[in-house]
Amino acid sequence: MRRLLRLAAYRRLLAAYTLNELAWGLGTLALSFLVYRRTGSAVGAAGFYLSAQFVPALSSPALVARVDHLPPRVILPVLYGAESLAYLALAIVAAHFSLIAVLLLAFFDGTVALTARPLVRATTAAVTAPHGLLREGNAINNLCFSIAFMLGPALGGLVVAAGGVAVGLYIDAAVFVVIALTLASGTALPGARSPDHDRSARLRAAWAHTRERPMIRRLLGLQAVAILFFTISIPVEVVYAQHALKAGAGGYGALLAAWGAGAVVGSAAYARWRGMPARTLITVGAGALGVGLAGMALSPSLIPAVVAAAVAGVGNGVEAVAARTALQELVEERWMALVLSFSESLNEAAPGIGIVLGGAIAALTDSRVALAVGAGGAVMVSIAAWAMLSPQRGYRPATAEPPRL
Repeated sequence: MRRLLRLAAYRRLLAAYTLNELAWGLGTLALSFLVYRRTGSAVGAAGFYLSAQFVPALSSPALVARVDHLPPRVILPVLYGAESLAYLALAIVAAHFSLIAVLLLAFFDGTVALTARPLVRATTAAVTAPHGLLREGNAINNLCFSIAFMLGPALGGLVVAAGGVAVGLYIDAAVFVVIALTLASGTALPGARSPDHDRSARLRAAWAHTRERPMIRRLLGLQAVAILFFTISIPVEVVYAQHALKAGAGGYGALLAAWGAGAVVGSAAYARWRGMPARTLITVGAGALGVGLAGMALSPSLIPAVVAAAVAGVGNGVEAVAARTALQELVEERWMALVLSFSESLNEAAPGIGIVLGGAIAALTDSRVALAVGAGGAVMVSIAAWAMLSPQRGYRPATAEPPRL
């Protein structure tokens, strides 16, 4: 870890990555609670997530193709500055609620966020990989992400309960200003890269590069299906907390915070055993997530539901970083930002189906049934990962660091 933290560029990227996820957790809780409270419907909550995630997933790769050659210390502060303005506008809209305005602003912010995220991850890989520290860097990133994922919703629940939605959104706007300033002063970040294709053709070339490599296709497809089932719970968790558990905004925040706490444990487990085959880590992670979702579906009250959410978080903490690292190890640096953009888009578009499915199941039956469907899907993903990523199917992982025992 000391070698890694000696890299000034990595330290700045890590700070930006962590603050971004903290702000995302706070803002998402605040906005989802606002939309559900004002619309009183799981369909309304699903509409918010579709605007913030699914639709931006369709447009962000094209934007990444247009900007990924620019210096990170220039383009990243611009993108995070734009997110600050979006949250400032959302805070104003929250005081004078308009569903259309919230959805439009959520779409804008989602598009910017899905452009910035693969650029940050590609820049981090460019900084760490030459030193043989890609897996260690991803392990630390994921640990910080998990801590932020745990604290963001908890902070969001406290802020919404004490000061209201608008206060939380103003805080988010300020956090994104800090992120932009942190990266703008990062002279150690990599410089501009000369594009090897015209920007209008670069997206097609990256997609052709991805299609020609079966293992990259397989990893992208497996993760898309995994995310679909993992995120069935997203639009129904607030309904689950409000109606099934009678726990209100505080209970909703507790569930998300417990998931984040479990993800911290999962991230620590990945950091310790990061040298294990990705096949094993992805299989175990997806299986644990399925067990956790099943426990939530069966929980009679808040406390066991929180425990089950923590188990799901452990699986999430292992599976997500293992799949992402496996992909990064297979992709050439010149295609890294765009292939990661494809991955991010699939990871946001797939939840669109999961969100619609979860919202529909919750509306037609109840939130517990939706959680049970997600649990069954996660178990199937675990089985599929073990089969699809076997050496007999051609999976040859990159040489990794030995596990720390």
